[in-house]
Amino acid sequence: MASEKIGGTQTAVIGTEHVLATVTDAGTYELKVDTRNMANGDELELRVYTAVRSAESRYLLYSQGYKNIQGDGAADAAGDGSVIKASPPIVVPFSVLFTLKQVAGTGRAFVWSVHNLA
Repeated sequence: MASEKIGGTQTAVIGTEHVLATVTDAGTYELKVDTRNMANGDELELRVYTAVRSAESRYLLYSQGYKNIQGDGAADAAGDGSVIKASPPIVVPFSVLFTLKQVAGTGRAFVWSVHNLA
């Protein structure tokens, strides 16, 4: 059964990549971010970093961008019209890093959560 590993609210500073969570427990994890506060002109990137082996550096595994108003059928980069954005499930043998970066617009507050799917 899925459970929340960690969560919170991140107020974005434009151009800053904010580390939301670093998880070092083995498992399968998913990042979820509420984008309801986005407005036209806003651009957001969600990223996931991991390593191939435990002694190696983490590198970008997944990145997804979103622009403008989200939800209520609004056209967005993912094309789904939802305010809740989720990474794919990430199998983590040793560590994973989840980040959020707002690259344009007005800095918004984003509620986020990392779920342990195991």
